Amino acid sequence: MNNKHKAVQQTFSASAEKYVDSALHAKGKDLQALAETINLTGEKKVLDIATGGGHVANALAPLAKEVVAMDVTVEMLESAETFIRGNGHGNVGFVEGDAEAIPFPDEAFDAAICRIAAHHFSRPDVFLQETFRVLQPGSSFFLLDNTAPEADMFDTFYNKVEKLRDPSHIRAWKKSEWIAKVEAVGFTVQYVQRFRKTFEFQDWCDRLDVTEKTRTKLRQNMVESPPSVQQKFNIQYDGEGNVSSFDGESILLHAGK
Repeated sequence: MNNKHKAVQQTFSASAEKYVDSALHAKGKDLQALAETINLTGEKKVLDIATGGGHVANALAPLAKEVVAMDVTVEMLESAETFIRGNGHGNVGFVEGDAEAIPFPDEAFDAAICRIAAHHFSRPDVFLQETFRVLQPGSSFFLLDNTAPEADMFDTFYNKVEKLRDPSHIRAWKKSEWIAKVEAVGFTVQYVQRFRKTFEFQDWCDRLDVTEKTRTKLRQNMVESPPSVQQKFNIQYDGEGNVSSFDGESILLHAGK
């Protein structure tokens, strides 16, 4: 296991239940859009890559013949299984596995989804190659993730604060970068939808038990950012002048093999 995987496991093993309960993960508009966009007939086998809290597998279980929820963090899988089994879904399997070395044979799945996870992958191109490999011809891949704005200054700011909050964060890629990467491995991009995400500062930090020292640094980065950054990310303050929220973005990208 490389150091990047260890960082991810250390970060999320202690926060697994918080991600199951997270409103942003459980009720995001992107998850609703995925359920409405994906075409599952009840006969398809679906792979949920880096399942996290299990929200994708839970949402798609009623629509698929079988869903495999895969994650590199055992504690995440255990929390996801408790959540999904508690909702009465018996057609979901749980597998420990790395998105950059998917433990399944070629063309094993009819669809694959990866949601709010790829910014933790150190080799996104390898992840995409592996995803392409395990999908049957004619199948669909759905990528949902936080993205950076196209302007370099805004890209740098967003990735800086995310890395400060979460050391396992590698990079939130730009929309244009994801499109290029997805097509480079052989997929054809069919659809991209952008979503605005509002991060409540306290919840954003609480989810990973961020220390007070780091919270102070995060606030300082936001308070001292240029007016253009404040406007772009819609940084909001409470009555005492503390950061209360800011806006980011995510995408739903649908590609075909």
